[in-house]
Amino acid sequence: QVQLVESGGGLVQPGGSLRLSCAASGSIFSIDTMGWYRQAPGKQRELVATIQDTSITRYADSVKGRFTISRDNAKNTVHLQMNNLKPEDTAVYYCTYARSGYLPYWGRGTQVTVSS
Repeated sequence: QVQLVESGGGLVQPGGSLRLSCAASGSIFSIDTMGWYRQAPGKQRELVATIQDTSITRYADSVKGRFTISRDNAKNTVHLQMNNLKPEDTAVYYCTYARSGYLPYWGRGTQVTVSS
């Protein structure tokens, strides 16, 4: 069993920055993939970024160059540094933990609102 708790969401102006964090507890292994997805009102949940171990990363095209995912395996945490935020980044951001052959675990989500 894995539990995920997100933090760091909030309201920010366009062009601003936020840093999301996700604390994982339970049976956590660095080889498994952690990441972030988001869901805007009326839209499907979409991938934002994932990381396996500490260096194998994947980003959605819409966030490349603006968002950076990182992971601290000693603390079982994953972070998402979001810079140059745009109104279209507004969504609920969900942390996820995925182990090969198993259904992924999800956090409850944290709201990010980009508005002037």
